[in-house]
Amino acid sequence: MIRPIAIGHVNRIGFFTLYHREVMRFVKILGQTVGAPVVTTWLFLTVFAVAIGSRVQISDGIGLIAFLAPGLVMMAALQNAFANTSSSLVIGKVQGNIVDLVMPPLGAYEVFFAMVAAGITRGIMVAVTAMLTMLFFDVNIIPVHPLAAAAFLLLSTGIMAVIGLITGIWADKFDSLATITNFVIQPLVFLSGTFYTIDRLPEPFDLLAHYNPVFYMIDGFRYAMTGLASTSPLSGGLILSVTMLMLSMVGITLLKTGYKLKT
Repeated sequence: MIRPIAIGHVNRIGFFTLYHREVMRFVKILGQTVGAPVVTTWLFLTVFAVAIGSRVQISDGIGLIAFLAPGLVMMAALQNAFANTSSSLVIGKVQGNIVDLVMPPLGAYEVFFAMVAAGITRGIMVAVTAMLTMLFFDVNIIPVHPLAAAAFLLLSTGIMAVIGLITGIWADKFDSLATITNFVIQPLVFLSGTFYTIDRLPEPFDLLAHYNPVFYMIDGFRYAMTGLASTSPLSGGLILSVTMLMLSMVGITLLKTGYKLKT
């Protein structure tokens, strides 16, 4: 006689099963999901190294390459954390198997945390791989403040994974997802101080940059890696924490209502 599995207030088996499924989605194609972003990061770094090299010093003891490396690593991590959650939901809708997500005995919190955790896992894997490869090519990527680096990387990829979740719930097809990616995510990432310090921006763009949450992600991680920051890392961490909380409330609410998932 088969004994039924008792499910308590938290479906731990369902949570870990969904998390494992989402992780295996990108692990099975590591060349595309991890290898490609690392190569893109290296291409950016190589272009700047060849074009400018060591002729530019951002600050005392910090050259252009050392300045760019943390921003490029974070940029790749953010884009992939967003892509993991958003693509999973859109693929489920397009292929018609989104029912596999909404029918099992999984609550909104379990689905939310499982998918966001998988997005964070992919983002961190891309970041760590990129940093390890940089070490082989004599790019100094050892963090000055390791705990701060881990905190900003975890919080930043978490925010982008939640944004990807919300976008995936809203989008009905890949065209809608591409619209958000190309006209919202990419501009926010590229205009966040990845390739420059925001004090070089003309008015009023230098002020507007402070309303871009990605700026605090890049700046906080760069501070943790090099000790150089354009704003207070503590203030940036607080802003990102509040942003994470607010976006999480939106994502969980959408999952509870079944918006565009159960209809």
